[in-house]
Amino acid sequence: MTRRRLVPQPKTLRARLTLANVAFVALGLLATAAFSVMATYKVLGTEIDNTLRDSQRSVSSAPVTAVGLQQLCTLADILQDGKEDGLSFAKAFKQDLFVVLDSDGGSSSVCEKTSGANSRIREDLNKALADPAGLARSGKPVNVRADGTDYRVVVTRLSDGSMVVQGMRYSGLEHAIHKLLIWESIAGLGLLGLLAIGSLTAARRRLSPLETMVETASAIAEGDLSRRIATARHGSSEVRQLSTALNAMLQQIETALTESERATAQLRHFLADASHELRTPLASVQGYLQLYEKGMLDADDKERALHRVAAEATRMSRLVDELLALARLEERPALDFQPVDVCALVRDAAADLAAQQPGRPQTLLLPADGRTAYALGDEAELRQIVGNLLSNVRIHTPPDALLVIEVEGDESAVRLRVADSGPGLEPRDAARAFDRFFRADPERAPDTGGAGLGMAIVQAAVQAHHGTVTLDTAPGQGFTVRITLPPACPPAPAPEPAASGKGLALE
Repeated sequence: MTRRRLVPQPKTLRARLTLANVAFVALGLLATAAFSVMATYKVLGTEIDNTLRDSQRSVSSAPVTAVGLQQLCTLADILQDGKEDGLSFAKAFKQDLFVVLDSDGGSSSVCEKTSGANSRIREDLNKALADPAGLARSGKPVNVRADGTDYRVVVTRLSDGSMVVQGMRYSGLEHAIHKLLIWESIAGLGLLGLLAIGSLTAARRRLSPLETMVETASAIAEGDLSRRIATARHGSSEVRQLSTALNAMLQQIETALTESERATAQLRHFLADASHELRTPLASVQGYLQLYEKGMLDADDKERALHRVAAEATRMSRLVDELLALARLEERPALDFQPVDVCALVRDAAADLAAQQPGRPQTLLLPADGRTAYALGDEAELRQIVGNLLSNVRIHTPPDALLVIEVEGDESAVRLRVADSGPGLEPRDAARAFDRFFRADPERAPDTGGAGLGMAIVQAAVQAHHGTVTLDTAPGQGFTVRITLPPACPPAPAPEPAASGKGLALE
């Protein structure tokens, strides 16, 4: 069963913040108002008590009896006769109440007309002051209610044993406290209203970046992966840090999704190309075998069919080997990194190419003075890189096209440049030069036996060696490949074997 809240909770964050601010300030104002009322009540009450004690000391210190007070009251009555605004005897003592009691605490007729106390007040005082003698001995002020009015009174004993009750109204104090509560309530409500408006405005301004984040997240959820969170002008440092972190995360997500889509598309394209490359030789082998089984070939045709079957099998074997090599390189295998003499690799590959194409002109630009350039890598993989590059030159350029191989080495890197003066590539073909199964001239594939994996293997092998590979080509300007590999220190020379000899035996 769901429990209902007595006070509904606001749904928005800015409303909750505003409500919390107003609630906290309201509690503070309430505590402050309570303290100020108590302090005001205490201060004004203390002032009344001090006034009564001063008057009490004046009466008790003067040698006045009930008879003397009667004479004074008679004199005061004569002085105020015919004057409505004249001072009563009680006002002369700065009191609101001045009543004389006999020695037993009973009502007395002394100063009855000029004391400011009617018969109802006197009757109520007799009831309220149960022990006036005790109050006279203690001298403490007490609160009494007479004729519907609250008084603060003190009792003073005169020299003849009679007692005087002096009092001041508490209505002025209560009126002051009432006005103070009214003004504090008005000021508090106004302050809370201003606080609510200011807090709501500030919260809307400060939390606007969060609304922008929500809009951005909604747009991304709908498929707009390029959407980013704008920099907040009014946000705090935490909000700006959150925006920066979310933008970085969104960038990584977009990159990951883009790479995933690209990899998926590349895989589909790769499977289609691999199936196509394998289907053609398989169809040829299957066709020749069917003709052979049905006896439709004579002796010469059988020999030619077997030759073609062997050629297609060799082609499929080469394709499978290249696919395995490319897959192994992409899995980042643990290569045997050793210092490898790149100049030696280039010389061997150039010699192999000269044996295959004796008429091709070659230019080797190697470090002078017999210096060598050592790269940190796997020798077999580096040989395959150089071999694939020269095989690409041998297959796709005329036999008389110039080949330039340059090797440079320093403390920062080993650089290899292989350039030919062949026909070059169009820009759209150059952008796909490292793609799998890409051939600028697909019609020449049956003649060359290439599957379009050579440059893809070169790129994968260079990346496995933590290097870089770039190309520069244009129609009629040849094809240049530049490779950068991490350098390595030359290996230490092997120690020469020590000369051995037979010693002479001494007898």
